[in-house]
Amino acid sequence: MTEHSVHRRAFLAAAAGAGAGLVTPARAQTTPAAKPDPLITLVQPWNQQLGDGVVTAPYGVPSKFEKNVVRRDVEWLTVRKESSVSFTPLHELDGVITPNGLCFERHHGGVAEIEPSKHRLMIHGLVDTPLVFTMDELKRMPGRVNRAYFLECAANSGMEWKGAQLNGCQFTHGMVHNVWYVGLPLKALFDRAGVKPAGKWVLAEGADAAGMTRSIPMEKALNDCMIAWNMNGEALRPENGYPLRLVVPGWEGNMWIKWLRRLEIGDKPWEQREETSKYTDLMANGKARHFTWVMDAKSIVTNPSPQAPLRQKGPQVLSGLAWSGRGSVKRVDVSFDGGRNWVAARIDGPVMPLSFVRFYVDFDWDGRELLIQSRAMDDTGYVQPTKDELRAVRGVNSIYHNNGIQTWLVRGDGETENVEVS
Repeated sequence: MTEHSVHRRAFLAAAAGAGAGLVTPARAQTTPAAKPDPLITLVQPWNQQLGDGVVTAPYGVPSKFEKNVVRRDVEWLTVRKESSVSFTPLHELDGVITPNGLCFERHHGGVAEIEPSKHRLMIHGLVDTPLVFTMDELKRMPGRVNRAYFLECAANSGMEWKGAQLNGCQFTHGMVHNVWYVGLPLKALFDRAGVKPAGKWVLAEGADAAGMTRSIPMEKALNDCMIAWNMNGEALRPENGYPLRLVVPGWEGNMWIKWLRRLEIGDKPWEQREETSKYTDLMANGKARHFTWVMDAKSIVTNPSPQAPLRQKGPQVLSGLAWSGRGSVKRVDVSFDGGRNWVAARIDGPVMPLSFVRFYVDFDWDGRELLIQSRAMDDTGYVQPTKDELRAVRGVNSIYHNNGIQTWLVRGDGETENVEVS
């Protein structure tokens, strides 16, 4: 590859002759080293003595050798911790399910600590019968469902609108997670309450100090929204809404009200703070897009990436995640030359609507520079845009709904950097 002038905010493309042939498909078998690794011939301490018995700690923890697999924050992002963000370490994970202890969290008034026996959910407004449920009553209702959905903050990748900013997929794309939820469809609750014909909107309210509220169209509420008390087989974590949260599949995470306490039925949206002064998209002409709920198709190469550089030449496994708020991811393409040439990635594991898919590309690396990108396509025909294509429509004033194609520059020594190609 020709030399480049690299800057975090602008990365000029390589000469037209560079691009094709940067990588080759991985060989089916790797030739073993001429000499065996001496570590395999040594009797290690853990071979010579009994290990610990059954763990008596009340809750298991990962190996001490996985101590770097943690959520991280960006200290300057918010003024106070009570309204901050922790980012999921996407580069340290594989598969499609995010462990509970690593799910990204975003708060507006800190984590509410709620005693479940004292928590109530009220349904009122334009209904035939206003209702109040205890947690026990909700868990005894028929119609329980299990669903896997991604949750993405609308501000995920929001710091990248004006150019490459943060060096790591944990920070550029880590405001997202994907878990199994257990709970009840909203429709089951609304059928019991009896929604009046004029009831076209739902106001969801949380029990946290911020009193978070969002307006949701009734059509969406009846289609696939649910209330959940369980994630990945155990109770919700406090930071994820314990004991009860709203699940709004495929739509921006701010609508997934945590610590859910109230659902009011009305005939029009409430125009709350989080849907007027916040979570709207400021365009280049000064006007703002309103009620832009859906999280469009998006993908990210997690390995290699700035926090997971290539350590040696030879066979490699490129890995990443893709998702779409409009349906299922149908295909993911990967480029090693900044978008000039594309190869189809292998999607492995479950492919479910409104949920993560995991993709892989096996390749051999000879030490040449790479410009790695991924591009997702969903079953509606939507194709993930480049950042320039997105900016041509949206400008650079927004914070939310940035699903532009991400570029990683892999240098000859394997170190990897967040760049842009133009």
